[in-house]
Amino acid sequence: MTGFRRGVRLGIDVGKARVGVSRCDPDGMLAVPVETVPRSDTSIERLSELAREWEPLEFVVGLPVNMRGEETPSTTDAREFAAELGRRTGVPVRMVDERLSTVTAHAALRSSGRSQKNSRSIVDQVAAVVLLQHAVDTEKSTGHPAGAVIDLDEESADDA
Repeated sequence: MTGFRRGVRLGIDVGKARVGVSRCDPDGMLAVPVETVPRSDTSIERLSELAREWEPLEFVVGLPVNMRGEETPSTTDAREFAAELGRRTGVPVRMVDERLSTVTAHAALRSSGRSQKNSRSIVDQVAAVVLLQHAVDTEKSTGHPAGAVIDLDEESADDA
């Protein structure tokens, strides 16, 4: 675990309708589902409550890019959501490439016998688990955190 920063992390999978939330233990052994937050004007407040409860080292937010690594409208949405989350909570936010996390989540749920229709309520949580576990495993194997921390000052300047 050389270079691994000990501490709880909250994984966030931002969608248009729902936000999946996961967390890991301080040693990064296992990411687990927390809840699915409906996407609304109160989403950030609920995530703030979870941050107060779990006291994370950081949020790990999925960065949705297409298979060629190019940004999409969902990328902009996730960046804006992540920046607001960081501003409102004061917790650092790290954006991590989430390509295939939702596909992996659907595959895992199918292999456990759940239909896509019966998985709707939890697929976002499972995608957040996949994203967070990947980020933790990357940091453990390389000694460097996955993704990049959002510079909130830079984001604020862009908003002006």
